[in-house]
Amino acid sequence: MDEATAIRRLKNGDFDGLEYLMHRYQVKATRAAFLITRDPSQAEDAVQDVFLRIFRHPERLDDSRPFEPYLMRGVVNAALNACRSERRLVSLDGGGEGVDRLIEQAASVESRVEYSQKKREILDALGQLPRRQRAAVVQRYYLDMSEKEMALALEAAPGTVKWLLNSGRTTLRALLKKERI
Repeated sequence: MDEATAIRRLKNGDFDGLEYLMHRYQVKATRAAFLITRDPSQAEDAVQDVFLRIFRHPERLDDSRPFEPYLMRGVVNAALNACRSERRLVSLDGGGEGVDRLIEQAASVESRVEYSQKKREILDALGQLPRRQRAAVVQRYYLDMSEKEMALALEAAPGTVKWLLNSGRTTLRALLKKERI
């Protein structure tokens, strides 16, 4: 089964369509939500809520557009809402393929100890970013989303997305420099 078939089946009330989409995207969606919330149960709840909304309102799905950006937009918004509802900023302490890529670039090849220290510094710095900047950084460098996809997901103008990314990178640079002093 492919994505378009799964969506058609879901729109016709066939649960197999939803099962296919969940099987294909649940892990990636949960990781993205976790990187934003830093709480495994909140991340799982956010993803579950998004899939439940999709199940209840399959008519909102557009057959002509890819499903993944639509899903990730919902997941990022649900994760941000979870953070907002608790009124706390959370740090990103977990791993992820995208975060690991950032860490690998910043880590020294000299020793595992330096790698672990650099990983902790980067994750701590990510955790200090405002939630919208953190969401933008996660979307760009973890989910490999384009600026256009990010603008849709964040419901923001492309210029705002660029500003969020630029501000996030600038803040990360400053925080990481501060750690070395």
